[in-house]
Amino acid sequence: MSHAPLAFQGRNPDVLTCIANLSNDEVFTPPGFANHMLDTVEQAWAGASCGESIWADPTVRFLDPFTKSGVFLREITRRLVAGLAEEIPNLNERVDHILRKQVYGIAITELTSFLARRSLYCSKWANGKHSIAKSFSAPEGNIWFKRVEHAWSGGRCEFCGASQATLDRGGDLESHAYAFIHTDNIKARIAELFGEDMQFDVIVGNPPYQINSDGNTRTKPIYQDFVEQAFNLDPRYAVLVTPSRWFAGGLGLDDFRARMLNDHRIRALVDYRVEKDAFPGVNINGGVSYFLWDRDHAGPCSIRHCPPGGPMGAPQDRFLNEFDMLIRQNEAVAVLRKVLQQGESSFARRVSAQKPFDFHTNDHGAESAGKVKSPVKMFGARRASWVDRESVTKNEAWIDQWKVLLAAASDGNEKLPLPIWDMAVGPFVAQPGEICSGSYLVVNPTDTEDVASNTVTFLRTRFVRFLVSLRKIAQHNTADRFAFVPDLPMDKNWTDAELYAKYGITDDEVAFIESMIRADGYE
Repeated sequence: MSHAPLAFQGRNPDVLTCIANLSNDEVFTPPGFANHMLDTVEQAWAGASCGESIWADPTVRFLDPFTKSGVFLREITRRLVAGLAEEIPNLNERVDHILRKQVYGIAITELTSFLARRSLYCSKWANGKHSIAKSFSAPEGNIWFKRVEHAWSGGRCEFCGASQATLDRGGDLESHAYAFIHTDNIKARIAELFGEDMQFDVIVGNPPYQINSDGNTRTKPIYQDFVEQAFNLDPRYAVLVTPSRWFAGGLGLDDFRARMLNDHRIRALVDYRVEKDAFPGVNINGGVSYFLWDRDHAGPCSIRHCPPGGPMGAPQDRFLNEFDMLIRQNEAVAVLRKVLQQGESSFARRVSAQKPFDFHTNDHGAESAGKVKSPVKMFGARRASWVDRESVTKNEAWIDQWKVLLAAASDGNEKLPLPIWDMAVGPFVAQPGEICSGSYLVVNPTDTEDVASNTVTFLRTRFVRFLVSLRKIAQHNTADRFAFVPDLPMDKNWTDAELYAKYGITDDEVAFIESMIRADGYE
């Protein structure tokens, strides 16, 4: 099937591959990526309809409820124009029918409403002189936008959690109060926009990802709100893009992750570990993915994973809720099953929370021990310093123990093989009388130097770093990242060979682990 868009056949390049993204939060979808998503819907429809093409059905309705460039609506229209040629032979009548009765959009801003109409109707207004739609009386056609305001309460929006201090800025700037999620009755909102009898068969799109929540000091994910509203409309299919961080983490995403993992209507999921393999020029930490939700499906999900640079891996059918988070690589599942079936405790209990001694990342003490009454050495960002023992008010018992320090954050999750953490800065042994700032986590405090040394060796193995990598979807090293790591006795030095043998890891599985995890761990 050709992917040359209707309005630009014979021209190169496609204008929608050239426009700059609004931001990393509101990302334009490349036409090729949009077509992969539409292929997924096409295959599902044919499988459920004895091979019939969704593009040959003049009654199917499509909605992009967060349209930006209009690429989804344009590509749907192009496919319908080809698919309905026999049903509606006259091209002008066919195009007019599709645009009036089959494709609909809700723009996220006034600017994107103009972009989407130009992409779909070839005109700023649907009833304009140059519009390829000939039957609209309203200028917006089926692409709706009207400014919506936040519902402020206690300094935050009741619907999206945005910060009033940041986004209550008058009518001259975009409110970023998206109509699709600023309502507690989405079906009533759709009836208000498009008519009482409107029921969409397919919802497709790429929602905004996050919004400022605390005066530009932090951001709050909101894509999950768009996903849940789409499900509330009860379409036959929904195929939606999201950042992949919900698989294992993300601020305020625990409930959303649980709902997604336990929703057996998610029929297919395609995950890109590096967002640039899907959306060039965009930075989305943790990668990006799209999924197909099928209202009538009740079974395992077909999962495909694209490692950095590709190629796309083979699909594997499995239930999303086998584990408490989504395992991205299908090859990793068999290894993890072998580890977990032994029923051992989790090493996560050996790892401290953030700020183990209640010092912040950038806290520093005196430059020398002589300047402090009762000096304790503190390892911090970029250098060590000394603080008074009396200033340590959290986990004081750890001061006089041996402990392992591990950087609280480390990158290295995109370029294979992965380091997981940079061995140049840890893990390393801190002796009694030494602590750390929030730049580090404390691991396995102990009264014995040998146990601390063995812990360092354990954490440096590829096997342990591999198990951490399954949960580490962003840069932070938290206790939860160690949930799959078994809590083995640290009275001996564990090697990779011993760990592989203990858990029955095959040669092929060893090769996979070692293709994923760097031997030396240096970034």
